[in-house]
Amino acid sequence: MALYDGHSINSAPRDSEEDEGPESEETQPLLSTEEGSAQCCSARFNLAFLMFLGFCMVYALRVNLSVVMVAMVNGTVTQPIGNSSQAEVCPKHSSPEGNSTNEGPPGVPQYDWSSETQGVILSSFFYGYILTQVVGGYVSDRFGGKLFLGLGVLCTAVLTLLTPLAASLGVPYLIALRAAEGIGEGVSFPAMNAMWARWAPPLERSRLVTFSAAGVSFGTFVALPLTGFMCQSLGWPSVFYIFGAAGCVWSVFWFTLVSDEPRSHPRISKSELNYITDSIGSQGSAQGWSVPALSMLGSLPLWSIVVAHFSANWSYYTLLTTLPTYMDQVLRFNIKENGFLSALPYLCCFPVGLLSGVLADFLQERRLLSTTAVRKIFTVSGMVFPAVFLVATAFIGCDYHWAVAFLTVSSALSGIISAGFSMNHLDIAPRYAGILLGITNSFGTIPGIAAPTVVGYLTVQHSLSGWRLVFFISAGINVFGALFYCVCGTGQLQSWAREEQRPGKGHKDRWAGDC
Repeated sequence: MALYDGHSINSAPRDSEEDEGPESEETQPLLSTEEGSAQCCSARFNLAFLMFLGFCMVYALRVNLSVVMVAMVNGTVTQPIGNSSQAEVCPKHSSPEGNSTNEGPPGVPQYDWSSETQGVILSSFFYGYILTQVVGGYVSDRFGGKLFLGLGVLCTAVLTLLTPLAASLGVPYLIALRAAEGIGEGVSFPAMNAMWARWAPPLERSRLVTFSAAGVSFGTFVALPLTGFMCQSLGWPSVFYIFGAAGCVWSVFWFTLVSDEPRSHPRISKSELNYITDSIGSQGSAQGWSVPALSMLGSLPLWSIVVAHFSANWSYYTLLTTLPTYMDQVLRFNIKENGFLSALPYLCCFPVGLLSGVLADFLQERRLLSTTAVRKIFTVSGMVFPAVFLVATAFIGCDYHWAVAFLTVSSALSGIISAGFSMNHLDIAPRYAGILLGITNSFGTIPGIAAPTVVGYLTVQHSLSGWRLVFFISAGINVFGALFYCVCGTGQLQSWAREEQRPGKGHKDRWAGDC
C-alpha cells in the first residue's frame, strides 16, 4: 500500500507494477473539468439516483420476510429448552404495550414452523440467487445492464405478490417461490457493475457506485420498521402486496428513463458525453462473446475479492436474515420495536457508505494513495472493526441497550467496504466488471444459503450461548477475509483485461488469456 509518485496531470492515480502498456488502452480520466463531478442534473447522477431507488426496492423485497417471519410463526408454540439453563434466556423488558403478542389483526394465518424450518425458508431466496450471478454478469457485459436489472426487480416484485398464497399452500411452495425470486434478483448487482463500467468516470467511480449501492442500506432501513408496523396494523400479507406493487411501479420509470450507455441516452449533454467517453476510453466498450476464463481462474487478485466477498457476506447475511429473530427470541422485543431496532444498523450504515465513496475518490484525486492502498485500507477497516463489535455483542449478554448499540456500530462500520473490495472489479478488469461481480457474488451468496441455516441449528434452544457462537463465527470469518485481501488484493488493471487482448484486435478468438 504505497503512497503515490507523481503522475501526469491528466492521468488517474494508478499502480505501476502491472499497469504498463499503451496509454491509449488504459482508463485515463481527466482531473479538472466542468463536468468532472456528478452534478444534480447530470445524466450519470440521474442514473445513480434511479439505481439507488432500485436497490431500495431490491432489498425491501428481500428482507421483509425476516420481520414478517416473526408474525407468521405461531408464538404460542414454544421450542424445547433442553438442557440449557434458564440463566441463558433473557427476561422480558418491554412495556405492557410492548408485551402484546406479535399477531396482527384477527383472521391473519399463522404457522407452526420450527427454528430449523424458518432458517431454511430464509435461506431459500439464495438457492435461486446464486444461479444467475455469472450468467447475469456475462449477458450484461455483452448487451448492457438496463434490461436485466429492470427485469430482475420486476420479476421479483411480481413473485412477491404471490407470497401469501405460497405460504398458505405449504412450506415447499414458499421455498420454491423465494428461490424463484432469487433467480430474478441474481442479475441485479452484476448488471449494475456492467452499466457503471460504461457510465462512471474512474475518478467518480467510488462515489457513483457507493451512492447506487447505498440503496441497499436505505431500503433495508425503510423496509424493516415499515414491515413491523404493517404486520400489526394491516396483517403480514399486506407487506408483500404493498412492496410488490411498489417494485412494479419502479420498473416503469426504469425502462422509460434509463439507457445502457451514454451514447444512446437521448437527454445527455454533449459536454457530459465527451467527458465520460474521454475519461473511460476503450475500457468502457462491451466485451466480445469470449472471456479470458483461464486467466480469471488463475488471477490471485480476483480470488482475493472472492474471499473478501464471501467473508463480509457471512456476517452481513447473518444479521440481515436473522437479526429480527435475535431481537425477538433473545432481547425479547415486540414486533414494532423489533422492526425499528433491526433497521437501526442500516440507517447508520447508509451515510458511512456514502462518505466512504467520497473519501476514496478524494484520496485518489489528490494522489495521496494508490488505488491498491485505498481498496485495502477500506476493506480491512470495513471488516475488522465490525468483527470487534460482534465479539463485544457476544459477551454483553442480556444488556439489550449495549447489545443494540454494538450491533448498530458493527453494521455501520461495515459500510466502509463500499469503497473497498466491493468496487475492485472495476479496477482490475472494467471490461468484465459484470461477470467478475457475478463470479464473486456467487461465492458471496453461499453465506446467504448457509448462514441462516447454521443460525437456525445453533439457536434452536433460543439461548444466549447459541447466539454467542453465531457472533464468534461471523467475526472470525470476517477477520480471515480481511487478512487474505490485504495480502493478495490489488487495484491494478490486469493484463488479461486490456483492450488489445479482445478478439478482433489481431488475436484469435479464445477463452483463455495469459496469467
